[in-house]
Amino acid sequence: MKKIKKEKKVKKPGYFKQVRSEMKQVVFPSKKEVFKYTCATIIIVLLMIGFFELVSFVLSIVKGML
Repeated sequence: MKKIKKEKKVKKPGYFKQVRSEMKQVVFPSKKEVFKYTCATIIIVLLMIGFFELVSFVLSIVKGML
């Protein structure tokens, strides 16, 4: 019979230790960046609203012609 070698288990660091180490690498945006991103988001949303309102208006006119 062959002898089976036992493998040594490598102990992994705990979940919360991994979270802590990942959180140390996080870089949060500055107030200026947050303001810029917020303005960009609001502008894009307003443009999308305008686009869909225009499409809705055009389709209602087309429907009225039929």
